[in-house]
Amino acid sequence: MFYSFFPRPKLFFISAAVWAAVCIFVWYAAGPQMGTALGMPPLAPGEQAPLGLAYFLTPDNLWFYLYFTIFVLVFGLAWKALDRGHPWSNWSIWGSAFIIFIAYFVVQISVALNNWRGPFFDLFQRALEKQPGITAWQFYDLQLRFLEIGMISVAMNIITSFFTSHYVFRWRTAMNDFYLSKWDKLRHIEGASQRIQEDTMRFASIVESLGVYLVNSVMTLVIFLPILFQLSGNVSELPILGAIPHSLFWLALLWSVFGTFLLAVVGIKLPGLQFRNQRVEAAFRKELVYGEDHEDRAQPPTMQELFANVRKNYFRMYWHYTYFNFARYTFGQLDGQVLTFMLIPTIVAGKITMGLWQQIATAFGQVSDSFQYLVASWSTIIELLSIRKRLVAFEAAIDDQPLPGIDQRYLAREEMDGGIAADKPY
Repeated sequence: MFYSFFPRPKLFFISAAVWAAVCIFVWYAAGPQMGTALGMPPLAPGEQAPLGLAYFLTPDNLWFYLYFTIFVLVFGLAWKALDRGHPWSNWSIWGSAFIIFIAYFVVQISVALNNWRGPFFDLFQRALEKQPGITAWQFYDLQLRFLEIGMISVAMNIITSFFTSHYVFRWRTAMNDFYLSKWDKLRHIEGASQRIQEDTMRFASIVESLGVYLVNSVMTLVIFLPILFQLSGNVSELPILGAIPHSLFWLALLWSVFGTFLLAVVGIKLPGLQFRNQRVEAAFRKELVYGEDHEDRAQPPTMQELFANVRKNYFRMYWHYTYFNFARYTFGQLDGQVLTFMLIPTIVAGKITMGLWQQIATAFGQVSDSFQYLVASWSTIIELLSIRKRLVAFEAAIDDQPLPGIDQRYLAREEMDGGIAADKPY
Protein backbone atom coordinates (compact mmCIF):
# COMPACT_ATOMS: atom_id res chain seq x y z
CA MET A 1 0.00 0.00 0.00
CA PHE A 2 2.80 2.45 0.86
CA TYR A 3 5.98 0.71 -0.28
CA SER A 4 4.87 0.88 -3.91
CA PHE A 5 4.66 4.70 -3.83
CA PHE A 6 6.95 5.94 -1.04
CA PRO A 7 10.65 5.09 -0.63
CA ARG A 8 11.15 3.09 2.58
CA PRO A 9 7.78 4.17 3.99
CA LYS A 10 8.42 3.73 7.73
CA LEU A 11 11.70 5.61 7.67
CA PHE A 12 10.27 8.17 5.23
CA PHE A 13 7.28 9.10 7.38
CA ILE A 14 9.25 9.09 10.63
CA SER A 15 11.93 11.33 9.14
CA ALA A 16 9.25 13.59 7.61
CA ALA A 17 7.54 13.99 11.00
CA VAL A 18 10.84 14.71 12.76
CA TRP A 19 11.94 17.15 10.04
CA ALA A 20 8.58 18.94 10.18
CA ALA A 21 8.92 19.30 13.97
CA VAL A 22 12.41 20.73 13.52
CA CYS A 23 11.13 23.18 10.89
CA ILE A 24 8.31 24.36 13.16
CA PHE A 25 10.65 24.72 16.15
CA VAL A 26 13.25 26.69 14.19
CA TRP A 27 10.55 28.92 12.69
CA TYR A 28 9.08 29.89 16.05
CA ALA A 29 12.48 30.09 17.77
CA ALA A 30 14.38 32.12 15.18
CA GLY A 31 12.26 32.50 12.06
CA PRO A 32 11.30 36.18 12.52
CA GLN A 33 14.89 37.10 13.42
CA MET A 34 16.24 35.37 10.31
CA GLY A 35 13.60 37.08 8.18
CA THR A 36 14.53 40.47 9.63
CA ALA A 37 18.20 39.83 8.86
CA LEU A 38 17.23 39.08 5.25
CA GLY A 39 15.13 42.23 4.96
CA MET A 40 11.77 40.49 5.38
CA PRO A 41 10.67 41.41 8.93
CA PRO A 42 7.34 40.48 10.55
CA LEU A 43 4.65 43.05 11.32
CA ALA A 44 5.47 45.36 14.20
CA PRO A 45 3.51 44.85 17.47
CA GLY A 46 0.09 46.41 17.08
CA GLU A 47 0.48 46.85 13.32
CA GLN A 48 -2.65 45.92 11.37
CA ALA A 49 -2.16 43.21 8.75
CA PRO A 50 -3.00 44.42 5.23
CA LEU A 51 -6.27 43.24 3.76
CA GLY A 52 -6.88 41.37 0.55
CA LEU A 53 -4.14 40.31 -1.86
CA ALA A 54 -1.54 42.44 -0.06
CA TYR A 55 -1.70 40.10 2.95
CA PHE A 56 -0.14 37.24 0.97
CA LEU A 57 2.71 39.48 -0.22
CA THR A 58 3.83 40.86 3.14
CA PRO A 59 7.57 40.45 3.82
CA ASP A 60 7.05 37.87 6.59
CA ASN A 61 4.83 35.72 4.35
CA LEU A 62 7.32 35.93 1.49
CA TRP A 63 10.02 34.87 3.94
CA PHE A 64 7.97 31.85 5.02
CA TYR A 65 7.49 30.75 1.39
CA LEU A 66 11.27 30.87 0.95
CA TYR A 67 11.87 29.16 4.30
CA PHE A 68 9.47 26.34 3.42
CA THR A 69 11.11 25.85 0.02
CA ILE A 70 14.60 25.61 1.53
CA PHE A 71 13.61 23.00 4.12
CA VAL A 72 11.69 20.95 1.54
CA LEU A 73 14.65 20.99 -0.84
CA VAL A 74 17.01 19.80 1.90
CA PHE A 75 14.65 16.95 2.87
CA GLY A 76 13.79 15.96 -0.70
CA LEU A 77 17.34 15.99 -2.04
CA ALA A 78 18.51 13.93 0.94
CA TRP A 79 15.90 11.27 0.19
CA LYS A 80 16.62 11.33 -3.54
CA ALA A 81 20.26 10.61 -2.71
CA LEU A 82 19.31 7.91 -0.19
CA ASP A 83 16.95 5.99 -2.48
CA ARG A 84 17.82 6.61 -6.11
CA GLY A 85 16.01 3.63 -7.62
CA HIS A 86 12.41 4.20 -6.49
CA PRO A 87 10.24 4.86 -9.57
CA TRP A 88 7.70 7.08 -7.80
CA SER A 89 9.95 9.14 -5.53
CA ASN A 90 9.39 12.37 -7.49
CA TRP A 91 5.64 12.21 -6.98
CA SER A 92 5.76 10.89 -3.41
CA ILE A 93 8.39 13.42 -2.22
CA TRP A 94 7.84 16.59 -4.22
CA GLY A 95 4.13 15.95 -4.73
CA SER A 96 3.54 15.44 -1.02
CA ALA A 97 5.51 18.61 -0.24
CA PHE A 98 3.41 20.61 -2.69
CA ILE A 99 0.19 19.28 -1.14
CA ILE A 100 1.45 20.32 2.30
CA PHE A 101 2.18 23.81 0.99
CA ILE A 102 -1.30 23.99 -0.55
CA ALA A 103 -2.76 23.02 2.84
CA TYR A 104 -0.74 25.80 4.49
CA PHE A 105 -1.84 28.36 1.90
CA VAL A 106 -5.50 27.41 2.35
CA VAL A 107 -5.12 28.12 6.07
CA GLN A 108 -3.54 31.46 5.19
CA ILE A 109 -6.65 32.27 3.17
CA SER A 110 -8.70 31.65 6.32
CA VAL A 111 -6.40 34.01 8.24
CA ALA A 112 -6.80 36.68 5.55
CA LEU A 113 -10.58 36.34 5.79
CA ASN A 114 -10.42 36.59 9.56
CA ASN A 115 -8.35 39.77 9.31
CA TRP A 116 -10.98 41.18 6.95
CA ARG A 117 -13.92 40.36 9.21
CA GLY A 118 -12.78 42.66 12.04
CA PRO A 119 -12.73 45.97 10.10
CA PHE A 120 -15.78 45.06 8.00
CA PHE A 121 -18.12 44.16 10.86
CA ASP A 122 -16.86 47.01 13.03
CA LEU A 123 -17.69 49.36 10.15
CA PHE A 124 -21.02 47.58 9.76
CA GLN A 125 -21.82 48.12 13.43
CA ARG A 126 -20.87 51.83 13.32
CA ALA A 127 -23.05 52.30 10.24
CA LEU A 128 -26.05 50.74 11.98
CA GLU A 129 -25.44 53.05 14.94
CA LYS A 130 -25.45 55.99 12.45
CA GLN A 131 -22.05 57.20 13.55
CA PRO A 132 -20.70 60.07 11.42
CA GLY A 133 -18.02 59.63 8.78
CA ILE A 134 -19.28 56.33 7.35
CA THR A 135 -19.34 56.28 3.53
CA ALA A 136 -20.46 53.76 0.94
CA TRP A 137 -16.95 53.73 -0.57
CA GLN A 138 -15.55 52.32 2.68
CA PHE A 139 -17.82 49.31 2.25
CA TYR A 140 -17.04 49.00 -1.46
CA ASP A 141 -13.32 49.08 -0.72
CA LEU A 142 -13.63 46.30 1.85
CA GLN A 143 -15.77 44.31 -0.58
CA LEU A 144 -13.02 44.60 -3.19
CA ARG A 145 -10.50 43.26 -0.64
CA PHE A 146 -12.89 40.36 0.02
CA LEU A 147 -13.14 39.71 -3.72
CA GLU A 148 -9.34 39.52 -3.94
CA ILE A 149 -9.26 36.88 -1.21
CA GLY A 150 -12.16 35.03 -2.86
CA MET A 151 -10.42 34.87 -6.23
CA ILE A 152 -7.28 33.51 -4.60
CA SER A 153 -9.44 30.90 -2.89
CA VAL A 154 -11.03 29.93 -6.23
CA ALA A 155 -7.60 29.59 -7.84
CA MET A 156 -6.33 27.42 -4.98
CA ASN A 157 -9.40 25.18 -5.14
CA ILE A 158 -8.83 24.60 -8.86
CA ILE A 159 -5.12 23.89 -8.38
CA THR A 160 -5.81 21.60 -5.43
CA SER A 161 -8.44 19.60 -7.28
CA PHE A 162 -6.29 19.20 -10.40
CA PHE A 163 -3.05 18.29 -8.64
CA THR A 164 -4.48 15.96 -6.01
CA SER A 165 -6.42 14.08 -8.70
CA HIS A 166 -3.16 13.37 -10.52
CA TYR A 167 -1.41 12.58 -7.23
CA VAL A 168 -4.04 10.02 -6.24
CA PHE A 169 -4.00 8.41 -9.68
CA ARG A 170 -0.22 8.09 -9.56
CA TRP A 171 -0.46 6.41 -6.18
CA ARG A 172 -3.14 4.07 -7.50
CA THR A 173 -0.93 3.33 -10.52
CA ALA A 174 2.00 2.49 -8.25
CA MET A 175 -0.12 0.04 -6.22
CA ASN A 176 -1.67 -1.40 -9.37
CA ASP A 177 1.72 -2.04 -10.98
CA PHE A 178 3.14 -3.51 -7.78
CA TYR A 179 0.23 -5.89 -7.14
CA LEU A 180 0.03 -7.01 -10.76
CA SER A 181 3.74 -7.83 -10.69
CA LYS A 182 2.89 -10.25 -7.85
CA TRP A 183 -0.27 -11.62 -9.49
CA ASP A 184 0.82 -15.26 -9.28
CA LYS A 185 0.77 -14.99 -5.47
CA LEU A 186 -2.42 -12.94 -5.31
CA ARG A 187 -4.81 -14.43 -7.85
CA HIS A 188 -6.08 -17.13 -5.46
CA ILE A 189 -7.21 -14.60 -2.81
CA GLU A 190 -10.94 -13.92 -2.64
CA GLY A 191 -11.94 -10.85 -4.62
CA ALA A 192 -8.40 -10.30 -5.92
CA SER A 193 -9.60 -8.48 -9.04
CA GLN A 194 -11.85 -6.17 -7.01
CA ARG A 195 -9.08 -5.42 -4.53
CA ILE A 196 -6.71 -4.35 -7.29
CA GLN A 197 -9.28 -2.48 -9.38
CA GLU A 198 -11.39 -0.81 -6.67
CA ASP A 199 -9.67 -0.99 -3.30
CA THR A 200 -6.40 0.51 -4.53
CA MET A 201 -8.31 3.46 -5.98
CA ARG A 202 -10.33 4.02 -2.82
CA PHE A 203 -7.35 3.51 -0.52
CA ALA A 204 -5.17 6.08 -2.31
CA SER A 205 -8.01 8.59 -2.49
CA ILE A 206 -9.04 8.26 1.16
CA VAL A 207 -5.49 8.29 2.54
CA GLU A 208 -4.71 11.39 0.48
CA SER A 209 -7.85 13.22 1.63
CA LEU A 210 -7.33 12.25 5.28
CA GLY A 211 -3.65 13.17 5.04
CA VAL A 212 -4.43 16.59 3.58
CA TYR A 213 -7.08 17.13 6.25
CA LEU A 214 -4.60 16.15 8.96
CA VAL A 215 -1.91 18.48 7.60
CA ASN A 216 -4.50 21.23 7.28
CA SER A 217 -5.56 20.67 10.89
CA VAL A 218 -1.97 20.85 12.12
CA MET A 219 -1.30 23.97 10.05
CA THR A 220 -4.47 25.55 11.36
CA LEU A 221 -3.41 24.91 14.94
CA VAL A 222 0.06 26.30 14.30
CA ILE A 223 -1.35 29.49 12.76
CA PHE A 224 -4.60 30.07 14.66
CA LEU A 225 -3.48 29.12 18.19
CA PRO A 226 -1.47 32.36 18.59
CA ILE A 227 -4.45 34.29 17.20
CA LEU A 228 -6.82 32.62 19.69
CA PHE A 229 -4.37 33.25 22.52
CA GLN A 230 -4.31 36.92 21.60
CA LEU A 231 -8.08 37.23 21.24
CA SER A 232 -8.59 35.49 24.60
CA GLY A 233 -7.27 38.64 26.23
CA ASN A 234 -10.63 40.29 25.50
CA VAL A 235 -12.52 37.58 27.46
CA SER A 236 -11.73 37.68 31.16
CA GLU A 237 -14.17 35.07 32.48
CA LEU A 238 -16.34 32.25 31.19
CA PRO A 239 -19.42 30.63 32.74
CA ILE A 240 -18.66 27.35 34.54
CA LEU A 241 -14.91 27.56 33.82
CA GLY A 242 -14.45 30.92 35.53
CA ALA A 243 -11.42 33.16 35.10
CA ILE A 244 -8.75 31.12 33.30
CA PRO A 245 -5.82 32.52 31.29
CA HIS A 246 -6.30 31.85 27.57
CA SER A 247 -9.78 30.57 28.42
CA LEU A 248 -10.98 30.29 24.81
CA PHE A 249 -8.09 28.00 23.92
CA TRP A 250 -8.77 25.69 26.87
CA LEU A 251 -12.46 25.68 26.06
CA ALA A 252 -11.72 24.62 22.47
CA LEU A 253 -9.32 21.92 23.68
CA LEU A 254 -11.58 20.40 26.35
CA TRP A 255 -14.65 20.45 24.15
CA SER A 256 -12.85 18.87 21.20
CA VAL A 257 -11.23 16.12 23.29
CA PHE A 258 -14.64 15.30 24.73
CA GLY A 259 -16.19 15.02 21.26
CA THR A 260 -13.34 12.89 19.92
CA PHE A 261 -13.50 10.49 22.86
CA LEU A 262 -17.29 10.27 22.64
CA LEU A 263 -17.38 9.31 18.96
CA ALA A 264 -14.41 6.95 19.24
CA VAL A 265 -16.24 5.00 21.97
CA VAL A 266 -19.67 4.85 20.33
CA GLY A 267 -18.20 4.03 16.89
CA ILE A 268 -15.75 1.32 17.94
CA LYS A 269 -17.74 -1.51 16.29
CA LEU A 270 -18.21 0.15 12.93
CA PRO A 271 -14.89 -0.72 11.17
CA GLY A 272 -15.45 -4.45 11.68
CA LEU A 273 -19.03 -4.20 10.43
CA GLN A 274 -17.95 -2.31 7.32
CA PHE A 275 -15.34 -4.96 6.59
CA ARG A 276 -17.90 -7.71 7.18
CA ASN A 277 -20.29 -5.92 4.83
CA GLN A 278 -17.76 -6.01 2.01
CA ARG A 279 -17.39 -9.75 2.58
CA VAL A 280 -21.06 -10.68 2.50
CA GLU A 281 -21.70 -8.45 -0.53
CA ALA A 282 -18.73 -10.02 -2.35
CA ALA A 283 -19.99 -13.52 -1.51
CA PHE A 284 -23.47 -12.75 -2.87
CA ARG A 285 -22.09 -11.11 -6.02
CA LYS A 286 -19.56 -13.85 -6.75
CA GLU A 287 -22.13 -16.65 -6.49
CA LEU A 288 -24.27 -14.79 -9.03
CA VAL A 289 -21.24 -14.54 -11.35
CA TYR A 290 -20.60 -18.29 -11.02
CA GLY A 291 -24.27 -18.89 -11.78
CA GLU A 292 -23.85 -17.27 -15.20
CA ASP A 293 -21.51 -20.06 -16.32
CA HIS A 294 -22.50 -23.04 -14.14
CA GLU A 295 -26.08 -24.28 -13.98
CA ASP A 296 -25.52 -25.91 -10.58
CA ARG A 297 -24.49 -22.59 -9.00
CA ALA A 298 -26.59 -19.66 -7.72
CA GLN A 299 -29.47 -21.95 -6.79
CA PRO A 300 -32.34 -20.31 -4.86
CA PRO A 301 -31.53 -21.94 -1.46
CA THR A 302 -27.89 -20.82 -1.74
CA MET A 303 -28.81 -17.31 -2.83
CA GLN A 304 -31.39 -17.00 -0.04
CA GLU A 305 -28.75 -17.98 2.49
CA LEU A 306 -26.21 -15.54 1.09
CA PHE A 307 -28.73 -12.69 0.92
CA ALA A 308 -29.86 -13.47 4.46
CA ASN A 309 -26.28 -12.79 5.56
CA VAL A 310 -26.32 -9.52 3.62
CA ARG A 311 -29.57 -8.55 5.30
CA LYS A 312 -28.34 -9.51 8.75
CA ASN A 313 -25.15 -7.48 8.44
CA TYR A 314 -26.95 -4.41 7.08
CA PHE A 315 -29.50 -4.50 9.91
CA ARG A 316 -26.67 -4.71 12.44
CA MET A 317 -24.99 -1.73 10.76
CA TYR A 318 -28.24 0.26 10.80
CA TRP A 319 -28.55 -0.29 14.54
CA HIS A 320 -24.96 0.65 15.37
CA TYR A 321 -25.06 3.68 13.06
CA THR A 322 -28.27 4.82 14.76
CA TYR A 323 -26.68 5.50 18.12
CA PHE A 324 -23.44 6.62 16.46
CA ASN A 325 -25.34 9.22 14.43
CA PHE A 326 -27.30 10.25 17.52
CA ALA A 327 -24.04 11.00 19.32
CA ARG A 328 -22.47 12.68 16.27
CA TYR A 329 -25.39 14.94 15.37
CA THR A 330 -26.16 15.83 18.96
CA PHE A 331 -22.55 16.84 19.49
CA GLY A 332 -22.66 18.83 16.25
CA GLN A 333 -25.68 20.80 17.43
CA LEU A 334 -24.12 21.55 20.80
CA ASP A 335 -20.83 22.44 19.13
CA GLY A 336 -22.57 25.25 17.25
CA GLN A 337 -23.83 26.78 20.53
CA VAL A 338 -21.04 26.28 23.04
CA LEU A 339 -19.01 29.40 22.14
CA THR A 340 -22.03 31.72 22.11
CA PHE A 341 -23.17 30.33 25.46
CA MET A 342 -19.76 30.89 27.01
CA LEU A 343 -19.44 34.44 25.65
CA ILE A 344 -22.90 35.72 26.65
CA PRO A 345 -21.58 37.52 29.80
CA THR A 346 -18.83 39.16 27.74
CA ILE A 347 -21.31 40.23 25.06
CA VAL A 348 -23.80 41.60 27.61
CA ALA A 349 -21.01 43.56 29.31
CA GLY A 350 -20.16 45.16 25.95
CA LYS A 351 -16.49 44.14 26.13
CA ILE A 352 -16.23 43.13 22.48
CA THR A 353 -17.37 44.65 19.20
CA MET A 354 -19.18 42.94 16.35
CA GLY A 355 -15.94 42.68 14.38
CA LEU A 356 -14.05 41.22 17.33
CA TRP A 357 -16.85 38.72 17.89
CA GLN A 358 -16.55 37.56 14.28
CA GLN A 359 -12.79 37.13 14.64
CA ILE A 360 -13.15 35.22 17.93
CA ALA A 361 -15.83 32.94 16.47
CA THR A 362 -13.69 32.19 13.41
CA ALA A 363 -10.48 31.56 15.35
CA PHE A 364 -12.30 29.40 17.93
CA GLY A 365 -14.01 27.43 15.17
CA GLN A 366 -10.73 26.85 13.33
CA VAL A 367 -8.93 25.62 16.46
CA SER A 368 -11.90 23.55 17.62
CA ASP A 369 -12.35 21.93 14.20
CA SER A 370 -8.65 21.09 14.05
CA PHE A 371 -8.76 19.38 17.44
CA GLN A 372 -11.85 17.50 16.25
CA TYR A 373 -10.00 15.81 13.39
CA LEU A 374 -11.16 12.36 14.47
CA VAL A 375 -14.72 13.55 15.05
CA ALA A 376 -15.05 14.94 11.54
CA SER A 377 -13.18 12.06 9.88
CA TRP A 378 -14.47 9.09 11.86
CA SER A 379 -16.79 7.76 9.16
CA THR A 380 -14.05 8.06 6.52
CA ILE A 381 -11.52 6.42 8.83
CA ILE A 382 -13.94 3.53 9.31
CA GLU A 383 -14.14 3.06 5.54
CA LEU A 384 -10.35 3.23 5.25
CA LEU A 385 -9.84 0.61 7.95
CA SER A 386 -12.22 -1.76 6.20
CA ILE A 387 -10.34 -1.32 2.89
CA ARG A 388 -7.00 -1.81 4.62
CA LYS A 389 -8.19 -5.12 6.06
CA ARG A 390 -8.86 -6.34 2.54
CA LEU A 391 -5.45 -5.25 1.25
CA VAL A 392 -3.63 -6.76 4.25
CA ALA A 393 -4.21 -10.19 2.70
CA PHE A 394 -2.32 -9.03 -0.36
CA GLU A 395 0.60 -7.91 1.76
CA ALA A 396 0.60 -11.26 3.59
CA ALA A 397 0.56 -13.27 0.36
CA ILE A 398 3.36 -11.21 -1.17
CA ASP A 399 5.55 -11.68 1.91
CA ASP A 400 4.65 -15.39 2.16
CA GLN A 401 3.01 -14.81 5.52
CA PRO A 402 -0.14 -16.58 6.82
CA LEU A 403 -3.31 -15.07 5.39
CA PRO A 404 -5.94 -13.56 7.70
CA GLY A 405 -8.33 -16.15 9.11
CA ILE A 406 -11.23 -15.27 6.84
CA ASP A 407 -9.06 -15.69 3.72
CA GLN A 408 -7.75 -19.03 4.98
CA ARG A 409 -11.34 -20.22 5.38
CA TYR A 410 -12.06 -19.09 1.83
CA LEU A 411 -9.14 -21.14 0.47
CA ALA A 412 -10.26 -24.17 2.45
CA ARG A 413 -13.75 -23.88 0.99
CA GLU A 414 -12.27 -23.50 -2.52
CA GLU A 415 -10.46 -26.81 -2.11
CA MET A 416 -13.64 -28.48 -0.84
CA ASP A 417 -15.55 -27.24 -3.90
CA GLY A 418 -12.94 -28.57 -6.28
CA GLY A 419 -11.38 -25.27 -7.21
CA ILE A 420 -14.51 -23.12 -7.44
CA ALA A 421 -15.25 -21.39 -4.17
CA ALA A 422 -18.75 -21.01 -2.94
CA ASP A 423 -17.45 -17.92 -1.17
CA LYS A 424 -20.02 -18.14 1.56
CA PRO A 425 -19.43 -15.99 4.65
CA TYR A 426 -18.00 -17.70 7.71
